[in-house]
Amino acid sequence: MSAPVRRADRRDPVQALLFGAVDYAGLFPPAQLDMPGAVAEYASYLASEDRWALGWLVVPAARLEELASAAGELIDPQARSLGEDRCWTLSVVFGGDVAADTDRVRAFQARHGDERDGWFAQVQAIELRAATPDAVHAAMRIVPDEFERFVEIPLAGDVRAMVRAIGAEHASAKVRTGGTTADAFPSSDDVVRFLAACVAEDVPFKATAGLHHAVRGSYPLTYAPDSARGTMYGFLNIMLAAAFLGAGESDATARHVLEERDSSAFEFEDAAVSWRGRRLSVDQLAHSRNSAIRSFGSCSFREPIDDLASLGLL
Repeated sequence: MSAPVRRADRRDPVQALLFGAVDYAGLFPPAQLDMPGAVAEYASYLASEDRWALGWLVVPAARLEELASAAGELIDPQARSLGEDRCWTLSVVFGGDVAADTDRVRAFQARHGDERDGWFAQVQAIELRAATPDAVHAAMRIVPDEFERFVEIPLAGDVRAMVRAIGAEHASAKVRTGGTTADAFPSSDDVVRFLAACVAEDVPFKATAGLHHAVRGSYPLTYAPDSARGTMYGFLNIMLAAAFLGAGESDATARHVLEERDSSAFEFEDAAVSWRGRRLSVDQLAHSRNSAIRSFGSCSFREPIDDLASLGLL
């Protein structure tokens, strides 16, 4: 039997910040599970008491039918683990051929987008890459705006122009905040420029990669026993930096929030969170989620949740 679903508490700052925020990307490094493994994991999260924080299942466009096959084989059509609405929600990552992947999504929706044999799923978001404003406009002419569209952009160059192009298409931005090697992590200055551009242009964003932990620190870069360690951003650092920018704080303040390593500096109170004398109300956090911070991708769902619990926030 599935656990009862925890509803959002509008006065709880943790839930205001994190409700539905963790997109599960177990198919991607460093977890890189096979499809049956990722399907089983996502089903277990849907059945857990922590599902309030769970967002989309992230899957490559080329593996959509593999997902449907694995779900059909592993999941009992009558299982309550499918969730209250019995429908899985997906964010689909495109490769280089935007038109072909759009066709794949259309075909998947036609076959699996409504309840027929128990399991069904709906694509709600598309994630793709673009390196220039022209590439953004070209891709958005192909991908229908019925999906929430996220465009991952390079942090070198004119980030503001890229974010502005994304906003002109009524799409959202995406930033890669890490990887499995130390050099995959962008500088704090680069991340702040991205966050500030999104806030200034009123463009929502999602972040992905290297966000397994709540607070910045030195962590293993992979799950290998002999993994190298590196400095990783915390998802609280990213989300609160954006929220402070949205509340009118400076880029310098956002940079300090991004670089904060002391978890005790983030004080979650009734209806507010504070950082070193600066305060964000739960209403400001909710506004930031609605207008700026859509979600973050993680190849683990349990690690972010367990990290919050270890800090006494759950």
